[in-house]
Amino acid sequence: MIVSDDDLDAEFPLGDGTAATSAEVYCPHCGELNLIALDPGSGSEQRYTEDCQVCCRPWQVSVRYDRQGGAEVSADPEDSV
Repeated sequence: MIVSDDDLDAEFPLGDGTAATSAEVYCPHCGELNLIALDPGSGSEQRYTEDCQVCCRPWQVSVRYDRQGGAEVSADPEDSV
């Protein structure tokens, strides 16, 4: 089976395979810095709940990948979403 480059670009749109797999975000509750893992295989736009590694309160993580694989990540209090 031969797969064209166009088919691969459609299936894996996040650049050359070097998409961001981690990010640093500040907890919206306690303000502490957290290092979180990212999963580029879950799509170019993602929303999920993550708990702070310091105060354990939940927050809503929003991830948006650009075409080069860079990630824009934000964290908001879960109760404000």
